[in-house]
Amino acid sequence: MGGSGGGGTFVNRTPEQLRDIVRKSEDKTTVAAFEVELSRALGDLLATYNGRDTKTANARLGEIKKAMQGTIAGTLDQLLGGSVAKHTYVDGLSDIDSLVLVNDSDLEDKGPQVALERMEAIIRNHLSGEAKVEHGRMAVTVTFQDGMMIQLLPAIRSRDDQLRVPSSRRDAWSEINPTAFREALTKRNQECAGKLIPTIKLAKAINGQLPEDQRLSGYHIEALGIAAFRGYKDEMTTSAMLPTFFERARELVLAPIKDRTGQSVHVDEYLGPANNDTRLALSHVLGRIARRMRNATAAGSTGQWRALFGLDQ
Repeated sequence: MGGSGGGGTFVNRTPEQLRDIVRKSEDKTTVAAFEVELSRALGDLLATYNGRDTKTANARLGEIKKAMQGTIAGTLDQLLGGSVAKHTYVDGLSDIDSLVLVNDSDLEDKGPQVALERMEAIIRNHLSGEAKVEHGRMAVTVTFQDGMMIQLLPAIRSRDDQLRVPSSRRDAWSEINPTAFREALTKRNQECAGKLIPTIKLAKAINGQLPEDQRLSGYHIEALGIAAFRGYKDEMTTSAMLPTFFERARELVLAPIKDRTGQSVHVDEYLGPANNDTRLALSHVLGRIARRMRNATAAGSTGQWRALFGLDQ
């Protein structure tokens, strides 16, 4: 009768079995303690990536918009302003600070480089030495003396009333529907208790440490995040979701993902057709990152985790 209580677990156990039970219990306690430590470390990293002075950034963005009064018809400020990767070009819709609707219907025939050069000249003249102003294929980047970067993507309304932005691959305008993308990302983030966007930011930071020919575009990472966490019901923490992202992205990267914004047929057309050598190589890279995370957690090493972000162990 007395053997039915909690002590019954140890009845008829060999010394080896008892040691195994105790070891597993200790391991479980150790893992739980490390998860707390890891969550704190990732939170600190996020604080660094989110360390932008939002008030100053908004004030500077407002000043830039004021400089362009008369030449713009409106702006669309983005959900995720500022890329965590140290790029001086836009590689994803949400890596920009503002989409700027340029008030000139003739630009549809002239091409985006004309719009970019015009924006660059107006902003440089207005700031007069306060910041470095330059443009790439898609965006104008304003770099202030304190290192803050503000990126602006020009857009036009075509004659058929479609919103168009510079193409990432050629000097031409590309149709876009930014609302669809923002709605999809916002919805999935809400489904993940607000943890998807922090997970994406951390994934971008790791992606930025890879050799350039192995990096995914920022927009592609966001699209992978939306797909990877469809129906996700597991632990809603960045420490759990980050390795899950890379594990699922390892499979998702093998096939093209439909572009929700309409910029192109697929988000990742730059990678070519399904299951080609490029996609297989990237799948291997993403899988290796996921394994490094799992191994770091198993070893209880925040140092190994930090190394993924290019930080000293």
